[in-house]
Amino acid sequence: MTLAPPVARTAASGTIVSADAWLSDLAVETVRTDAVQSFLKQETIFVRLRTAGGAEGLGYSYTIGTGGSAVLSLLRSTLLDVVVGLDVNRPEEVWRAMFSSTRATTVGAITSLALAAVDTAVWDARCVAAGLPLWVAAGGAQPSIPLYDTEGGWLHFSTEELVAQALESRARGLGGVKIKVGKPRGHEDYERLAAVRDAVGDALDIMVDANQSLTSAEAIRRAALFEKLDIFWFEEPLPAEDLAGHRRLAQSTSVPIAVGESMYSVGQFREYLQSGAAGIVQVDVARVGGITPWLKVAHLAEAFNVAVAPHFLMELHVSLCCAVPNALYLEHIPQLRAITTAEMTIRDGHGVASDEPGLGIRWDLDAIEDRRVA
Repeated sequence: MTLAPPVARTAASGTIVSADAWLSDLAVETVRTDAVQSFLKQETIFVRLRTAGGAEGLGYSYTIGTGGSAVLSLLRSTLLDVVVGLDVNRPEEVWRAMFSSTRATTVGAITSLALAAVDTAVWDARCVAAGLPLWVAAGGAQPSIPLYDTEGGWLHFSTEELVAQALESRARGLGGVKIKVGKPRGHEDYERLAAVRDAVGDALDIMVDANQSLTSAEAIRRAALFEKLDIFWFEEPLPAEDLAGHRRLAQSTSVPIAVGESMYSVGQFREYLQSGAAGIVQVDVARVGGITPWLKVAHLAEAFNVAVAPHFLMELHVSLCCAVPNALYLEHIPQLRAITTAEMTIRDGHGVASDEPGLGIRWDLDAIEDRRVA
């Protein structure tokens, strides 16, 4: 048998020939408060790539009010130059080249956010050129994912408001609601949650989120209270760097411990999973460094038989949740309506991944430009 000679390779059509970045500020759609902070604005960092074959990719990441200019500076001073000449069809190579060029500042939030802005643009261009939607190109596990609502559960809402909005979410067919906790005393959290449980019954999942506000001892105490209400998960009870505290908490309660929105590397997720400190993984595509590492975290969680329910960015995460088999829920927090021309499709309480090639987000470039600040 004679093997055919290798085909000579010319300049790939996926080669990145230009890259630029900018920052646009996006107002929050509703007032959002939790136990430690308020969502001031979405500083949205955009990256646009063009390839030799004519494909364009538009990627993004975000902050909730500060640090966006630092992310933009890193992109402009270092990362954009690194990726020009690389091929969008080889996202692992592109990501590794960026990571290697920023070793002095990895692993860290600013660098991960910058990596994510480029990596999402790489995947967008790659999918556009291939004519594939992201959810299919990244795995294609399922076309839709159940939704739970967070917009009705902010800490400043009264108990009556929490109940009314939970009932509305149930009526819309959503599978659950998330309620912020972290009141000064545990009974205050409990009474608010109990009122919601009494109103919605057993059919609606109730998640709680402390936003890293508790001590280890207090988290254990409150988890014991929450168990009585069949809470679906207890999110970010402790600072993200407190691995030992999360492990102790997980061992003390039957409520699954949800972590990940404040983790910035695949390795940190590995440590949590190996230690049994994570019952739900909430990996955020922007904060972990993009789609390339997001998929690694999702598959790593699958190997540990742990489900994924990502934090925020529903317009992008809907496609990633549909790409992998172990996605559990998508968080419903609309935030891009002011800069897009179409909303994420919701059907029967599920987010439906777009079948359009690319990330599946229809950007309004004029609206983005109007909000450009740098």
